[in-house]
Amino acid sequence: MAPADIPSVKFSDGSSVPILGLGTWKSKPGEVKAAVEAAISAGYRHIDCAPAYDNEAEVGEAIANKIKDGTVTRDQLFVVSKLWQTYHEPEVVEEGLRTTLKDLKLDYLDLYLIHFPVGFKQQSGSTSARDANNVIITTDRDYVDTWRAMEKLVEKKLVRSIGVSNFNEEQIDRILKNCSIKPATNQVECHPYLIQKSLSEYCNKNGIIFTAYSPFASPDRPWAKPDEPKLIEDPAIVAIAKKYNKTTAQILLRYQIQRGHVTIPKSVTPARIVQNAQIFDFKLSPEDVEAIEKLDRPDGRVCLLSFCKGHKYYPF
Repeated sequence: MAPADIPSVKFSDGSSVPILGLGTWKSKPGEVKAAVEAAISAGYRHIDCAPAYDNEAEVGEAIANKIKDGTVTRDQLFVVSKLWQTYHEPEVVEEGLRTTLKDLKLDYLDLYLIHFPVGFKQQSGSTSARDANNVIITTDRDYVDTWRAMEKLVEKKLVRSIGVSNFNEEQIDRILKNCSIKPATNQVECHPYLIQKSLSEYCNKNGIIFTAYSPFASPDRPWAKPDEPKLIEDPAIVAIAKKYNKTTAQILLRYQIQRGHVTIPKSVTPARIVQNAQIFDFKLSPEDVEAIEKLDRPDGRVCLLSFCKGHKYYPF
């Protein structure tokens, strides 16, 4: 598959991002390196990372290998990472980024996001301080202050674009009223059980690209209960997949693409990585999109970020 098979969309700052990327959350050490290499070989140019995934050093090895073997050059790749919550204090934002750059073996990132609106008290590096009950200690650091420190990273050419993740409309509004550089994207959970209609429209209206993570509703999440529905096996999605002679995963990804959303499915299986990119040769009918959106449910969110529930900046 040629790289040109995956189209790009433009951020408000003029940078282009491939609309489909490889997610690396929950990709285990020992698996993620091979997955990233397989994705780059298959034509993926967008790799989504985060220090919280505990695998950036291995992702960095994979990227270095594919540059070394001539498959890609650095400027053909779009590499994303995220500021972890222990680095929200403005004076340590750059330190957080430099740790990621060292792990990924890169000089700059194409996109850097604030991972969550809530900061953690730093013990050392990405290790958070905990109270006597072993509960993470959060801080009241305003994410607007953190954002201003993120803007300085663009000025220093350490990152090309900046954005947010897991932010709600009100929180983005506050940044827009207080920023020099507006967020290029908001990366949030989105799938047919959580279609995020209002947030998607809000981002579109404000020139912010919507990025959908967990497009399959994260069926391999460790906290899933046995009786919870699996989106990838939902009868409505299965029926649509049969109609188009596609996998249910391809239907779920095509749904995001038709909404203009960037999406970053995770897989460590080379055959599925290739399959997930074979979504640009068909289009869902309006009736099928309507059927998919009927699956939206009030309890559809699977990533509740419950470790910061009750905090004044908890986004949900």
